[in-house]
Amino acid sequence: MTPARRANLRRLLAPRHIVFAGGDSAVFAAGQCAAGDFKGEIWGLNPQPGRFGAIPSYTSVAELPEAPDAVFLAVPRQGVPAVIKELREKGAGGIVCYSAGFGELGDDGVHLEQELIDACGDMALAGPNVFGLLNYKTGAHLWPFSHGGVPVEQGPALISQSGMLSGYLLTNRRSVRFSYVIGAGNQSVLGVEDYLDYLADDPSVTGFGLYIETLRDIPQFAAAVGRALDRGVPVVALKAGQSDLAAQTALTHTGSLAGQDTFYQALFDRIGVARVSTPSLMLETLQLLTTAGPPKGRRLAAFTCSGGDVAMLADCADKEGLIFDPPDEATQRTLRQWLPEIATVGNPLDYTTPLWGHEKTLEKVFAAALAPGYDAALLVQDYPPPELGEDRPYYQADARAFMRAAAKASIPAAICSGLPENLDTETQQTLISQGVAPLQGIGEATAAIGAAAVFGEAQHKRKQGGDHFIPSCHPVEGKPHLLDEWQGKQLLLAHEIAVPPGRLCTSHDAAEAARQIGFPVALKLVNPELPHKSDHGIVRLGLCDADDIGAISQEVVTLGSQALGHPADDRILIEQMADGLIAELLVGIQNDRHFGLVMTIAGGGTLVELMADSATVLLPAQPQDLVNALSKLKVMKLLSGYRGRAQADLDELVQTLMKISAMALALADTLIDMDINPLWVTEHGSIAVDALIQLGDIDALPAHLR
Repeated sequence: MTPARRANLRRLLAPRHIVFAGGDSAVFAAGQCAAGDFKGEIWGLNPQPGRFGAIPSYTSVAELPEAPDAVFLAVPRQGVPAVIKELREKGAGGIVCYSAGFGELGDDGVHLEQELIDACGDMALAGPNVFGLLNYKTGAHLWPFSHGGVPVEQGPALISQSGMLSGYLLTNRRSVRFSYVIGAGNQSVLGVEDYLDYLADDPSVTGFGLYIETLRDIPQFAAAVGRALDRGVPVVALKAGQSDLAAQTALTHTGSLAGQDTFYQALFDRIGVARVSTPSLMLETLQLLTTAGPPKGRRLAAFTCSGGDVAMLADCADKEGLIFDPPDEATQRTLRQWLPEIATVGNPLDYTTPLWGHEKTLEKVFAAALAPGYDAALLVQDYPPPELGEDRPYYQADARAFMRAAAKASIPAAICSGLPENLDTETQQTLISQGVAPLQGIGEATAAIGAAAVFGEAQHKRKQGGDHFIPSCHPVEGKPHLLDEWQGKQLLLAHEIAVPPGRLCTSHDAAEAARQIGFPVALKLVNPELPHKSDHGIVRLGLCDADDIGAISQEVVTLGSQALGHPADDRILIEQMADGLIAELLVGIQNDRHFGLVMTIAGGGTLVELMADSATVLLPAQPQDLVNALSKLKVMKLLSGYRGRAQADLDELVQTLMKISAMALALADTLIDMDINPLWVTEHGSIAVDALIQLGDIDALPAHLR
């Protein structure tokens, strides 16, 4: 974003004067703005005089008394570029383009959208095809529908690529009050990351709720999130839309395991964005983070008066990776002093109904249970309806006891209802005033805590001097060149990545090469046009007899010729068979134009897609990032010594992964993708048994390998 456009975005978000241009939608939006708290000038723009009633109106841009800071534009789509050009020449600051019918229509609208972009210059433009913009601090409302927000001094900002979703969230009954609501629409000029970048430094913004379909500038987004993180401002994202990169990476297994959504998830995890799956969960997570603050980890203490709630809490928390550490023996002894005999001491703790309303005793129970140290505390309470209000004082007493105990423990606290509707507005506001988050539904509460922990952990890591990750993108423009296995392995060796001892030879020399290497050996036909050798029968393993090598070599050449439909080159790779195998891994690298270099680690071998056991890491990575990725894999059980079997040298494995990462970074300007499959992991090391590498520039290879 240019400095001039940034200055115009400031004018758009906090305007002194607003023009509403168009017909009914513009007239209604102007009325909404006039009826609010906006203290600036409001003007109408329509060829028909008096169309805006009592609001001063003009029939042309030239007639406007001065250059407006903000414009709500709702005119027929064909006329949009011309009006935008006039507004630019007038000196307008920014535009909310409500008009639709541009790129979202496909080819029919792409040309017109480009005209819009060209006409815009350095103006700030939201849309097109966007609901609008709401500033609840100043009352600057550029929105053509009724909305449910209220004036605020501070609060989270909502930035959404869906106008209708914004409308739903505005009318929420979960006590979340937004400071800004901004529609991104088609993102022709300004994208989600631009608004985030600008508002990341706004002291009135306490958090961000994002609805994302696609981001245009991943590095800018990551940098903005980092600045928000430094201020303690959380970013919660609902990311929709999954796309598959397999068409671009058809030669590699990695492409079938990692698509765009996987990259987004890896990005969010790395930079501390709390990802959620539903609009209501976005609200719950924002409520928790902006009211109670982020948990530093995933250790949760929970309280209830229901054995059923205990079971549901345990199930839901397990799905979110939350940990219910049981109380130690000293804590158990303390708790038994005050708990009824029927109570079972544990975490979650069912303190039982005999203690309902016993505020002083419960405060001791809660304080003792929290004393060992947890990252967050949760109390489950379903408040009765008004007609059953005689029980309400008991619930309120329990809540007060819980809030004081959590405050003493200095950890984020939340009270949630088992059923979402069983937490009334009055109770919500009371809890918020005490810095306790009201959450609605056990499942959503635990999911919100799990999502919030991503932000809390990232913030803690950043404070401890963790890496400030920003993707580095190096789009490769050259024609893809697939290295054969011999070339690929020599490139790996040049970067100190171990490969099996081997020789490149012809079928006539294969037997002698095998004798020199030492049996048992592997025999493979080398041909870049046949990357998946096992599919064509052109790889043989565990050969132990030199007398058979020649015939087998001829056979794989014949099979290769049949697969190609033309004679295959007589190029045979003989390699020493590795022993002591513990597990097979796939390590893949993709060079994505938006995310940069992305590493996928998975259970490897021929069944890699079937197993779908993978983790994704954005590069550059730290050793701990790779350890965390390995820990997510099912194959980690094998690496750790399954059922008394030998264990892998995990430190050496991480070092190998770091070498692969370093190689990818060194080749970032030319590397398209890479598959090491399998990477054999043994007790003593890791060996790249097979490799597929695509480069955009063959000159990156050593001269003797070209």
